[in-house]
Amino acid sequence: MAWSQDEERMLAMIERHLSDEDPRLAARLESFNERVARGEHGRRRGDRRRRRRPRRSTVVIAVSWLLIATLIATLLIMAFRHDAAAAFPVAAPFPL
Repeated sequence: MAWSQDEERMLAMIERHLSDEDPRLAARLESFNERVARGEHGRRRGDRRRRRRPRRSTVVIAVSWLLIATLIATLLIMAFRHDAAAAFPVAAPFPL
């Protein structure tokens, strides 16, 4: 639905008034409009199946959990081996 000339003129007047009154708000709105336009342009090309890259924080958390699980498994293996080795006396390789 197209805007009438009067509506377009009033919207332009409101836009000028707001940008004169608060230039930071106008800059933020312009930035937002550019990002929305880029997002819509990407979706129009049929690129909906594109996979997003995980955020850096997600990768750091996943690696941290993997490291913690590895350390716990290593400690458990070492503890069980130590208990098993302590149960059987080991003969000295050279008799004294």
